[in-house]
Amino acid sequence: MIFKKYCEKGKKDLLRSLSMSNQGTTKFYTKESTNRSWILVDAKDQTLGRLATKIAMALRGKDKAEFTPNQDCGAFVVVINSSKIKVTGKKMEQKLYRRHSGTPGGFREETLENLLARRPNEVLRKAVKGMLPHNRLSDRLITKLKIYEGAEHPHEPQLTA
Repeated sequence: MIFKKYCEKGKKDLLRSLSMSNQGTTKFYTKESTNRSWILVDAKDQTLGRLATKIAMALRGKDKAEFTPNQDCGAFVVVINSSKIKVTGKKMEQKLYRRHSGTPGGFREETLENLLARRPNEVLRKAVKGMLPHNRLSDRLITKLKIYEGAEHPHEPQLTA
């Protein structure tokens, strides 16, 4: 009996000391409390995968000290010259993008070379989307990615501010 009371008293003291030492140290950042920035990225002669990882990290906010996994705390990213992106090896001819319309016989596949000629922005968007978490947060994060084929873009006021 005496031993049990001593253990219970010791547990309570230990729990109290642990809770007091960690009190107020964890900060939870929300979307409103983070400072949003705009980043301009030139994709000319950049490798597709390496560029996509840097963009995904900036969109997610993993480069900031106040990163919170369940919050949208990243930056806006503006990508220019997306049509001049590079890939290594034989990926231009061998990499396939597949989709299905849902109807019988609706399976379509297209090479990277054809998709880059037809819709160059979509190649980078798909690469970045695949590197984001596969949940509802990625739908919000991908809206902050602005991709343009040429060097002109309408976001100059946000970038200079």
